[in-house]
Amino acid sequence: MSAEFGSRPGAQGRISRWLRGRRPKPPAETSDARREALLLAAADAGLPLAQAAYPAGHRCSCDRVGCPTPARHPVSFAWQTQSTTDRAQIERWARHQPKANFITATGMTHDVLDVPLEAGHEALERILAAGVDVGPVAETGDGRMLFFTLTRGTPEDEDEWWPCELDCHPETMDEHPGFRWHCRGSYVLVPPAQLPGGLGVDWVRGPEHPLPDPLTLLEHLTDACARYAGENGGAEQLAAWPHRG
Repeated sequence: MSAEFGSRPGAQGRISRWLRGRRPKPPAETSDARREALLLAAADAGLPLAQAAYPAGHRCSCDRVGCPTPARHPVSFAWQTQSTTDRAQIERWARHQPKANFITATGMTHDVLDVPLEAGHEALERILAAGVDVGPVAETGDGRMLFFTLTRGTPEDEDEWWPCELDCHPETMDEHPGFRWHCRGSYVLVPPAQLPGGLGVDWVRGPEHPLPDPLTLLEHLTDACARYAGENGGAEQLAAWPHRG
């Protein structure tokens, strides 16, 4: 047998790849357990969670005809009051609906700086090289990078209030490819999450990393977004306002 493989270069590699492809997938309970553990880790880090929609074939599970944000939105209009870090409640949600995505409500304990993926990778590399503390970071399969930070949405001094009304709403996000700042009244998907087309949302740096002040990251992110916008002919899209979901 070895002589036969030796006379056909590459055959063994093809067989090995085929065998790897034939390996059984991990049992569903393993992936469910991992999902639940990641959600609980996010809650333990202080990120309030609520149930969200998920992909259902080529549609959104909400069954809304022409849903503008399929698998990206909360399932309840009361998501802000339902958002919680209570482990028991999150376990109940996760086990009752094993396909559901989860959102985390921003502006309560944390904000999210949301940038194009290419700009985010460049900024993350520069931030780490500069020795600046970086908190949890996630990336989405549809081309965004999410930097989780402490919130500036509820300052003690109301003169420092940061507006939430942004350059876009979830329905128009595709028209605004630049910087988005999610604070009070907004939300983002929290990993692990599934998007239509087999895409997902996953951690690049997990929720075990402490949340930094957003201003320590802001200059690096806006510089990277400016370069991204310039290269893509959209410098006017750079608005860095906090975002209302």
